[in-house]
Amino acid sequence: MTGNRDARKAGPARESIEVAGVRLSHPDKVLYADQALTKQDLAEHYLLVADHMLPHIVGRPLSLVRCPAGEGEHCFFQKHAGTGVPEAVRRILVDEKDGPAEYLAIDGLAGLLSLVQIGVLAVHPWGSRVDAPERPDRLILDFDPGEGVPWEQVVEAAREVRQRLSDLGLASFLKATGGKGLHVVVPISRRLGWDEAKSFTKAVAEAMAHDSPERYVTTVARKARQGRILIDFLRNTRGATAIAPYSTRARPGATVALPLCWEDLDTLAGPDRFTVANLQEYLGARRDDPWAEMARLRQSITAKARRGVGMSR
Repeated sequence: MTGNRDARKAGPARESIEVAGVRLSHPDKVLYADQALTKQDLAEHYLLVADHMLPHIVGRPLSLVRCPAGEGEHCFFQKHAGTGVPEAVRRILVDEKDGPAEYLAIDGLAGLLSLVQIGVLAVHPWGSRVDAPERPDRLILDFDPGEGVPWEQVVEAAREVRQRLSDLGLASFLKATGGKGLHVVVPISRRLGWDEAKSFTKAVAEAMAHDSPERYVTTVARKARQGRILIDFLRNTRGATAIAPYSTRARPGATVALPLCWEDLDTLAGPDRFTVANLQEYLGARRDDPWAEMARLRQSITAKARRGVGMSR
């Protein structure tokens, strides 16, 4: 890809190109200045990862971080449809307190590339699908280190929650966020509502904080997080989102959130190790998709699991 980028820079700026049938205007616009990474480069990144990424974002309400002028410029978080959204990005109705509101969803590659066209640098899906937005099918525990926490402790925290979940009969999956921490993802059958999902993840997080108060907290207050890891269970609230696997972040370096094997923690130097620039090499060396089993897994939060974290039912 580097050679192609250098050749493009040497030529005149182009008004538009077509990528997989989607028109990109101003493909040479730089979106990540520190990487000289353009709109076309970002589209090519999503072409590379589409087969792995799309199953985790298609058919879900999406919230988007848009930076039309590039990372570090005027960025904004968009969850409602608004204006200027391409046709391949579908509008869906989701009930809110004041009535139905238009949210955004995509159905495939055209939708994903259309997000690039409107300057989306980070994609955040809901933990539920558009056909049943009140029934989550994924739970997330976010391990966010406070100032002064060594990376090794974040790794230990993820391993600890994996074991705790396993003891409750639940398999879990790992994701480097492309930011500061790690996400542990638990796919579940669509039997619970959001309140129940949040209550369960809160109980897991609070059990860890109770057993190791010197290491973990469950409150977002910055002072309380000094030297400790926030276990954020609030991503399991209706309307809350988390960074999509394989999505870029709206951060310097064009970092990428990436699914990992649990064994990868043995050598992982940090959660922001993966970028648009180095991801192709990593994927080329990867033998299997670490999340391949997720779609086939059938598991539920049982009454036994609830009792295991001290819930009354």
